Amino acid sequence: MEKKKIVIALGHRALGETLPQQKETTKKTAKAIADLVEAGAEIVISHSNAPQVGMIHTAMNEFGKVHPEYTYAPMSVCSAMSQGYIGYDLQNSIREELISRGIYKPVCTVLTQVKVDPYDEAFAKPVKVIGRCLTEAEASQEEDKGNYVLKTDKGYRRIVAAPKPQDIVEIDSIKALLDAGNVVIACGGGGIPVLEQDIQLRGASAVIEKDYACGKMAELLNADELLILTSVEKVALGYETDNEKWLDSMTIEEAKKYMTAGEFAENTMLPKVEASVEFVQNGKGRKAVITSIDTAKEGYLGKTGTVIR
Repeated sequence: MEKKKIVIALGHRALGETLPQQKETTKKTAKAIADLVEAGAEIVISHSNAPQVGMIHTAMNEFGKVHPEYTYAPMSVCSAMSQGYIGYDLQNSIREELISRGIYKPVCTVLTQVKVDPYDEAFAKPVKVIGRCLTEAEASQEEDKGNYVLKTDKGYRRIVAAPKPQDIVEIDSIKALLDAGNVVIACGGGGIPVLEQDIQLRGASAVIEKDYACGKMAELLNADELLILTSVEKVALGYETDNEKWLDSMTIEEAKKYMTAGEFAENTMLPKVEASVEFVQNGKGRKAVITSIDTAKEGYLGKTGTVIR
């Protein structure tokens, strides 16, 4: 059976939002991953972390208020924590599912740092909401620290930048583990955003969109396929309108045309399509597939999903 190197992006649906949900949901996700291993895929997995990193950020900051002798946790540390505990549940669920099928394949999580450009325009236009609602006084305190705050109907929320990934620090380690036959979990939550200063890597107050990080990882690994698993089986034009049209495939040119026309929602489908286009156009023989986690194997086998090539 021909082995293909694929990078998989898992969305919120594959993980759940609370600790109990995550433990149960990753069992179902593990079955989809094991199906792909049985189908001949060599796999690297990335995943979202929005609910989890928000929970950690809130918990650590509330703890800091009650215990002033402890410092607040910066976003980079919260991101690292989320990678660790999501990877813990995910790798154990996948390992258990593989062993139950008689497949003895190591599964590991790589704590991953992703370099971002300090001059990325995203730092001047933060868009990612993080943490709980704040009072006006708390919002003022955040602004005094140099953080950005957004006023909403329910109160104030802290927002952080979402810069584009430039490089992945641990890419050689990820490649070595993949080549050695491991199922690798990396770039969780888009990776820990870091700024390179001489030989030092400093955590940035930001989050990276996991689809962009996943596309960058697929590009650097020279993967055969980028498989983005989400809540819908295919990409649609006119989504949730009377003119809704599901797409079996898109060329790079068609995808760019649809993006320019505003067909894809900015914080949901647009990053998936844009990451797919960047991956496919930067190498030969590549393809990207966007489909539901419930149809992951069928998408990989070319039986469903929206293919971009």
